[in-house]
Amino acid sequence: MSNKKQEPRAWQRMLSGRRLDLLNPSPLDIEIEDIAHGLSFVARWNGQTLGEYPYSVAEHSVFVTELFTRLNPRIDPKWRLAALLHDAPEYVIGDMISPVKAAVGPDYEVLDDRLTAAVHQKFGLPAVIPTPVKRQIKRADHLSAWLEAVQIAGFSETEANQLFGAPVISDLPTRSLRPHAPMVVKGQFLEVFNDLMEKI
Repeated sequence: MSNKKQEPRAWQRMLSGRRLDLLNPSPLDIEIEDIAHGLSFVARWNGQTLGEYPYSVAEHSVFVTELFTRLNPRIDPKWRLAALLHDAPEYVIGDMISPVKAAVGPDYEVLDDRLTAAVHQKFGLPAVIPTPVKRQIKRADHLSAWLEAVQIAGFSETEANQLFGAPVISDLPTRSLRPHAPMVVKGQFLEVFNDLMEKI
């Protein structure tokens, strides 16, 4: 009988049937249905938001894509796809708020980067997004976070300004955020994805 200690499992079984190795992810094991489904059930703000449903990463991703397009109306559709997928790794590693990421340390970022590269390769994007594009996605991400913070996460505008930067109000569409049911959001996410893939 062997006394050899079994290595801890580092893969996850997906609803598609794929087995995704989190430490060495392959683009072959990534499916958009799995991403859309997972992100639709991952809550932002650790679930501390108003409403009947959590505000999911999928809903946030769709909104960030809208904001990114609003800020960059003539941009190549492939970069709009990058905006939609900017939080894609969270379909398997969850959405950690910034203080938790800081506590976990650099290992989280390494895992995130590997998964991001695999997702990008799967859908025809470069493993590393060009810095100017990444900066614009981050700008849209911060705008979304600011609006989420003040409308559904209980932050004052002063707190949100300190954390995410005071937004240029003209950059924000008139919007009252209201979280939707996960399967509704999954459908929205897939609709935006399919529309963008047709344009690339």
